[in-house]
Amino acid sequence: MGVRRGMPLPSAHRLVPEATFIEPDPDEDRALAENAFEALGAFSPSLAGSTDPFDPAFGLFEIGIDGLTPLWGPEPVLIERVSSALKAVLPGELRTRSGIAGTHFAATIAAIHAAPDAPILVPPVGEATFLAPYPSGLLTTNADIRARLSRFGLRRIGPVAELPRSALIARFGDEGDRLHARARGEETDPFRSRRAVERLALGLPIEPPVEDLEPLRFVLHRLVGALTGQLSARGLAADRAQLAVELDLAFAPAGTPAGLEVGQRFPEPTADGEAIERLLFARLEREPPPAAVQRLELELRGTSPAAGQQLPLFVPQAARTARLGWQLARLALTYGEDRVRRVVLTDPEAPLPETRWRWQPIGIDGESGA
Repeated sequence: MGVRRGMPLPSAHRLVPEATFIEPDPDEDRALAENAFEALGAFSPSLAGSTDPFDPAFGLFEIGIDGLTPLWGPEPVLIERVSSALKAVLPGELRTRSGIAGTHFAATIAAIHAAPDAPILVPPVGEATFLAPYPSGLLTTNADIRARLSRFGLRRIGPVAELPRSALIARFGDEGDRLHARARGEETDPFRSRRAVERLALGLPIEPPVEDLEPLRFVLHRLVGALTGQLSARGLAADRAQLAVELDLAFAPAGTPAGLEVGQRFPEPTADGEAIERLLFARLEREPPPAAVQRLELELRGTSPAAGQQLPLFVPQAARTARLGWQLARLALTYGEDRVRRVVLTDPEAPLPETRWRWQPIGIDGESGA
C-alpha cells in the first residue's frame, strides 16, 4: 500500500486512512522478544534473532532443530509445541507463523508466507523448487538490482536459478553470486547462534530502615561493586540499570507507595562501578524516597561483550569523549535536563552562522515509577 519503514506518520495515514497506528513502545517490544527467546530456549540452545525493535529483522526468531526429532517428535509436532509455548508469553493479538527449510533464506520466505495455523515445511533439498514461483525481488534488498532483474524479464526466482552463475556475476558482481546461490537453495547466511543477554541482579535488606541518603549510598556501593565485579570477570558491560527501592510504610503518610523503580540508561556500555554508582546516586538525590528504605535491589541489563579502546601513545586524553558523556549525564541529573545541552554542528557551510548548529538535549533516558 506504499507504507514503508521510516515514513512520517501523516504520510502513512494519507496512504491508508483506515489503518490503526499504534504508538511505539521499544522497551515493551524488547521485553516481549526476550520472553519469546526464553520460551524457545526450552526446545533448543541454537537460537538466532534480534531483540532490538529498530532492527529490520525484529520479530524473526530462528531456531536450529537438527537432531531434535527424537526429543520433541516430527517437525509438525515440534511446530505445534513451539507455537503453544510462544502463545503463553506473547499477547493474544500476536499470532506466530512458522516455516522450516534447509537454508536461512528459504525458511524465512516460508515463515513470511505461512498462515498462522498452517506452517510451511519445505522438503529436504527442495528449497529451489519451493522458491521458484516467488518474486525475484525477494533475493536482494538492493532496489537497483531488483529493478534490473525486472527489466531483464527475471520476475520469478525460478528463471534466476536457471541462469549460469558466471552470467549473474558478470551482471551484478558479488551480489550476483549471492542471487544465484539463494535461487538454487544454497546457504548464503550460515546460522549464528545469538548470545543470550545476561541480567545480573542483587538485593540487600536494610536493618533498620533508613531515611537518610548517605546510608543508602553505602548499600548501593556494595551492590554496584558486586555486580560490576561479575561483569568484569566475564568480560561484559551493561548499558542500563534498574534500581528497586522497597519502602517501610510503618510511619509513612497515607498513600505512600510500597516501592519505587528507578531506571537509568548509561551514556555507553560500561562495567565501571564508580561511574554507575555516581549516576544512580544522583538520581536518588534528585528524587529522594518518600519514606524509610528497607531494601535495595539493583539489576544491570543489556549486557554485551565489553569493547576495548585503542589509545594513542602521545594523546592521554583520547578517552575524553566517553568521560564527557558521563559528566554531562550527572550534570543533567543535578541541575535539570533542560539546563544542560550540547552543541551539534548541522551544516558547517550554511551562509548564516546561527543555522550552522543547534542545541541537542543530553538524553539521559531516566525512568522512575512507583
